[in-house]
Amino acid sequence: MSTGKIQFAEMNGTFVLKFIGEVRLTLCSALDATIEQIFSALNFSSIVIDLIDTKSIDSTTLGLLAKLSILSRQKIGLLPALVTTNPDITRLLDSMGFDQVFNIVNQPLPCSDCLHDLPPQDESEEVVRDKVLEAHRILMSLNESNREAFKDLVNALEKH
Repeated sequence: MSTGKIQFAEMNGTFVLKFIGEVRLTLCSALDATIEQIFSALNFSSIVIDLIDTKSIDSTTLGLLAKLSILSRQKIGLLPALVTTNPDITRLLDSMGFDQVFNIVNQPLPCSDCLHDLPPQDESEEVVRDKVLEAHRILMSLNESNREAFKDLVNALEKH
């Protein structure tokens, strides 16, 4: 069982997502639902993703973050801020090409007590598989290295 969680807050049009612990596939449905909520908001002006307390993050979650960045650029023309102080997480983000789709910073957020946990989502195996497939396709679109790293997984998921 995953020991991670994602917290969320909205403050004057700024949406904040904080990833805590080991953030894995089990949280992808809640994250995807929150992404939809963010982009349906009328007062949306910016997004901050806080990874300071993240111990590990899987590729499905990274793909959903890339989706969030792409939608942000399309909707408001801005790249989200991604906060990280963990050298391992920063290295992972750089290797995935996230420096091209996020403003990566290392300053903590001023308002950590205003966040609340995302509610769990009960999705079918097929829905989760579709989210995993979408997330990895998005990662593959970021660079050639990702395309090579995830092509076998994507091919396998497409066959099921």
